[in-house]
Amino acid sequence: MSELSARLVLPFIQPAQAQKHVTHNEALERLDILVQLSVQSFNATTPPAVREQGQIWALGPAPSGEWAGEGGKLAAWINSAWLFIPPAQGWVGTQGRTLRVWDGGQWAAPDLPELQNLDGLGVNTSYDATNRLAVASDATLLTHDGAGHQVKLNKHGVADTASLLFQTGWSGRAEMGTAGNDNWSIKVSPDGAHWHDGLVIDGSSGAVSVENGLIVSGLLTGTAVTQSPTDDTLGRILTTDAGAVQAYRQGNILGAVSQSGGMPTGAVIQRGQNANGAFVRFADGTQICTNQAFQTSDEGSLTWTYPAAFLYPSSPGRPAVTGAISTTSTQTAVLGIGGIAGSSGVATSVTVWARQISNDTFVARGASLIAIGRWY
Repeated sequence: MSELSARLVLPFIQPAQAQKHVTHNEALERLDILVQLSVQSFNATTPPAVREQGQIWALGPAPSGEWAGEGGKLAAWINSAWLFIPPAQGWVGTQGRTLRVWDGGQWAAPDLPELQNLDGLGVNTSYDATNRLAVASDATLLTHDGAGHQVKLNKHGVADTASLLFQTGWSGRAEMGTAGNDNWSIKVSPDGAHWHDGLVIDGSSGAVSVENGLIVSGLLTGTAVTQSPTDDTLGRILTTDAGAVQAYRQGNILGAVSQSGGMPTGAVIQRGQNANGAFVRFADGTQICTNQAFQTSDEGSLTWTYPAAFLYPSSPGRPAVTGAISTTSTQTAVLGIGGIAGSSGVATSVTVWARQISNDTFVARGASLIAIGRWY
C-alpha cells in the first residue's frame, strides 16, 4: 500500500502506526493549503520579512534566501517554518481577483474561450433578442488600430433602416440615418410616436431639404437673408456680406480689432506679443495683458509696461492687476502691486515688487502677471 495519495501527495495512516494523529494532521494541513489555493503573489523571488501563519507564495524559477533551490514550488509558512509543495499541472490559484493555472512550468493566465458566434454579449447589463450587444457605461470607446476607423451600419435592403436612435427614458427623441429609403435624414419626435424631418439629403442628387421641403442650391438672396449689418429680423439668415459694415465669418474672427462709436468695425479677437508680454483684445472692449516671465528685484519695485495700453477713464477705472510669484519652503514671499502710470486717460504701466515675509525685505522672484481692463 502506498504511503502517499496519487494527486495531492497526502500521507496515509499505515496499519499499526503509532502517533496516527500526526499523519492525519499533516494531511489536513496540506489540504488546508491546496484547497481553494490563494497566494500572496505569483513568481515570488524573495522571502518576506513579515509572514503570517498559513500565508502562501507561488515561487518563481530562481528564488533566493530561505527559498533558494525551491523554484516553481508553493512556499507556505506553517508553524514557524517553510513548507514547500510542488504544484501539479492544472492546479489553479488566485491572488485577489487574478487567476492563474500551473501549466507544468509557470503560473500562466488561463485560456479564454473563443468569442465567436455568441448568442449575445452584455457588458455591465443584459442583452436580449433585439439588442444582442448591450453596454451600460458612461461612455463607449471605439478607436483606431493604427490608421482610420469606421463605424458601419449595414441594412439588408432599401426599405429597411440603418440609423442612430437617441432616446429619453427608452422613448425615441431623435434619429439620423437611412430610415425606410436611401436618403440620409435627421428627424425628431416629441413623444417617440410622431416624427418630424429636420434635414433630408437626397440619396440620388445630394440635394438638401430643410423642414418644409426648401431645396437650397446656389446663393441665398432676397428677403430670406439679412438686408443690413443691423438687420435682426426673425428668421433671416446672416450672410458673409451684410452691407458696408463688417460681417463676421471664419476668415475675419481673428485680426485687428477696431470700433467706431462703440460698434466693432474690425475683427472679434486680436492677439499680440512683444518684449513686455502678450495681450488679447476683444471687440467688446475687453483687454487682457499677461507677462509670465517678469522678474522682481531685491532692491525695490520695478515697472511692468503693459504690452498694450489700457483705457483709464473714471469709469470703469484702472485695469485690475494680479499675479503669482515663485517661492521656496524657506523663503515665502508675497507679491505687491503698486500704482499705475499713464496720461490722457491711458494706463501704460504698473509697479510690481515681491517682499519676503520672514524679514519684510524686497526679494528677486519670477512672477506671472495678468492685467484685465478695457482698450476703449
